[in-house]
Amino acid sequence: MENKIETLSTVRIQKSDDLYKIVDTLNRTLKENNLMFGLALDDDDVETAVFTIYRT
Repeated sequence: MENKIETLSTVRIQKSDDLYKIVDTLNRTLKENNLMFGLALDDDDVETAVFTIYRT
């Protein structure tokens, strides 16, 4: 069986020190619903983070 990860949504938001807490909580709470959340820093703007929702 092949594991596919589908990107559902991506949004750029202002970086905050506590964003990772939200992503962690979403991942722990919704993993049983085949959802995964990611947070990355924008390579071009140090004040921007990229939040992505995936279906696994």
